[in-house]
Parts: sequence; C-alpha cells; structure tokens
Amino acid sequence: MFQKRLKKCLFTLNLNPDKYEDITNLTYPLLKKYAHKIGAEFRVIDKRKFPEWLSPTYEKCQVYEMAQEMENDWNLFFDADALVHPDTPDLTELVPKDTVLHNGMDFAGIRWKYDRFFQRDGRNIGSPSWLCLASDLCIELFKPLDDLTPDEAYANIFPVHSEALKGYEPWRLIEDYVFSRNIAKYGLKFTTFHQRLLDLRFGGDYFWHQYAMPIEEKVVHMQKQMKAWMLA
Repeated sequence: MFQKRLKKCLFTLNLNPDKYEDITNLTYPLLKKYAHKIGAEFRVIDKRKFPEWLSPTYEKCQVYEMAQEMENDWNLFFDADALVHPDTPDLTELVPKDTVLHNGMDFAGIRWKYDRFFQRDGRNIGSPSWLCLASDLCIELFKPLDDLTPDEAYANIFPVHSEALKGYEPWRLIEDYVFSRNIAKYGLKFTTFHQRLLDLRFGGDYFWHQYAMPIEEKVVHMQKQMKAWMLA
C-alpha cells in the first residue's frame, strides 16, 4: 500500500520584482532548490489583495486562502530576502501537524499591547514572520484580521527602540503582530527551529536574514554570507 504524498508549498512575497532583483537573484535559486529538496511547490505572491493595509507585507495573509484552495498539507513562508543553506533539513519533518514553527521567537510583551487573547494565552509569543511553517491543521496562523480595523491594530504595535531609530512605524510590523495574535487567539501549539535543533542536540548555520537595512548594504552582507557557505 502506497503512502499518500504530502502536498507542500513554499510561499514568498515579492510585489516589486524590479526593485528587489539584486536580492532575489541571490535568494530565489536557494529557495527553489530547497523547495525541490523537500518536495514543495514554490510560489511567489506578487499581487496585492489587501490594499487597505499600509504595509505590503500584510499580503503574507494571502497564504490563508491560497493554501486552502491548493489543499496543501504543509505551508512554509520565507521572506524573499532570506538565504537558505542547501543543507537545511525539511522543516515539515521536525514538527507534528498540530504545531506551528518559526525560526526563532520574540518576546511579545515588548512589541504588542496585549488584549484578552494574549492575556489568556500567557506564552508571550512574538512572531518573527520572515520564516514560518503551518500545516492545514494550523492554517489560522496566516488568517487575516477580522475583528480589528487597520487603525485599531496599529495602535497595539510598538516598535522596539532600535526599530524606531531606523524610522519604523507601527504599521510596518503588522504581519508579525497578526501572526503573534493568531497564535494566541487560536491556541496554536508553537516551537522554533532553534529549539528543535537543541532537542536533537544538533547545530548548524542554515539561514541568513536581516531586516531594516538598505538594499545595497543587504546585498553586500548576503554575498559575504554566501562566500562563507562556499556558495559563491
């Protein structure tokens, strides 16, 4: 008897391909290679669906409907400026389907104003949404807000001091807030790639991702990282 092959998709977001070409020329080949390695489709979200939200990164929430329409078993989202080492293990093999996974975790209390969902949940999970994984059982991770207006949501977001110094406004962190709140609201089980490596007593340098950095500077750092990985 043959085992049913799980349907996986690796999503990324790129609404300005010309602007970010110098970055995606470096990241897309690695993302596509990783998708092939784990048996996932590679799909770029390239059109806006939620123009009422100031930040284009809110479009990550499109995964909620797209994944269900595609009938995916597993959904991975990587930011388009994330470098993925070819040796990266299949993240879908590291957690059960009832658990969502991020690369790491922020402390929600320094960024978000808590409502009853955060208070009830009590785990203080802040989502760094540049890398996240959720199965069909946990697709609510990507669910768009349906009980707050944009202005109400922005009022609950407080960029940390280093972000404020770089000009970050609350709206620029909206997807991190939404995913953090969804984890609390829906009681989603949660772990991180860092924690799973500790559990497995295994190490490795598998990802590179930095934000709040000019494109030209970021490309320089990415090229250095690829040289360190012997990929360039």
